[in-house]
Amino acid sequence: MSPSPGQPHGDADHPRYRLDPRTIEMLVCPVTKTRLTLSKDGTELISIVARYAFPIRKGVPLLVVDAARHIDEAEVEALRNRPAEGD
Repeated sequence: MSPSPGQPHGDADHPRYRLDPRTIEMLVCPVTKTRLTLSKDGTELISIVARYAFPIRKGVPLLVVDAARHIDEAEVEALRNRPAEGD
């Protein structure tokens, strides 16, 4: 089954594969050891400091640089200006 448009991995909305918020709080960037932020669509964990977006596949974060994509300055700024969860 191929991913649907807008869902790179096709599994972010499946309850079985959702990452528990408590788990996200415990994870850190493997490069900088700083906090990670969940992307709006729930498919990536983002390190603003390292400028990497680490994919989440079937509920498992792939916290290796080889699997990450580099994010540009515009995306970093958008993340910095994004309201915190619950605001």
